[in-house]
Amino acid sequence: MTRLFKFVAVAEGISYLVLFFNMLVIKPNDLGLYKALLFPVGMAHGLLFMGYVLLAILIREDQQWKWKDFIIVQLASLLPFATFYVEKKYVTNA
Repeated sequence: MTRLFKFVAVAEGISYLVLFFNMLVIKPNDLGLYKALLFPVGMAHGLLFMGYVLLAILIREDQQWKWKDFIIVQLASLLPFATFYVEKKYVTNA
């Protein structure tokens, strides 16, 4: 389960990068491509976000996170690219 969480944490961060790229680079240059990518990339990011939150809840005891650490892990899901940090600093035994 820990390996899955690490994978989802990285994938969620990458999907966020792709959303930013779509919004900042593609939208001003090709509105049609922007609209075509928005739903699939947005949906993937949303599913990965929900998976990240759920998996964090499921592995909390296995990781022996204190409540403070668990709150940081959960708040990281709301901050851009913080899931990369969490995956490196807080997740062990993968």
